[in-house]
Amino acid sequence: MREILFLCTGNYYRSRYAEALFNHEAARRGLDWRAYSRGLAIHLAPPDGLSPHTTRRLRERDIPEKHTGTKPVQAAEKDFLRAARIIALKGTEHRPWMASLHPAWKDRVEYWEISDLDGATPEEALAAIEAHVMELLEKLKE
Repeated sequence: MREILFLCTGNYYRSRYAEALFNHEAARRGLDWRAYSRGLAIHLAPPDGLSPHTTRRLRERDIPEKHTGTKPVQAAEKDFLRAARIIALKGTEHRPWMASLHPAWKDRVEYWEISDLDGATPEEALAAIEAHVMELLEKLKE
């Protein structure tokens, strides 16, 4: 089983949705891939649980929460080592964090550009994550 690491700031909203959606769809499609997610600065997010925006969208899509972790987790070296592919949800936000916290890995990350609540509504951000994840799944099945 190959693994994808989704990164965001707090591992509370965007990366957790990408993880759950990816895992649900990969299993449904019979792909040999699994996702996990981590945050680059989880001290900026609530300590437990999942964003209500993510929870709502998972329910709307009938995706069980078991497809994501139970709480935010800080990214560590071991997370990068086990990933076949690493995706950060917003390059302009996460590239500086990567350069500061994990400089050896910053150029090994694929950066999407999906804003947090300061730059996009939950509907816009979650729809963008869906589009990116579905495109990624199509590429992985080739």
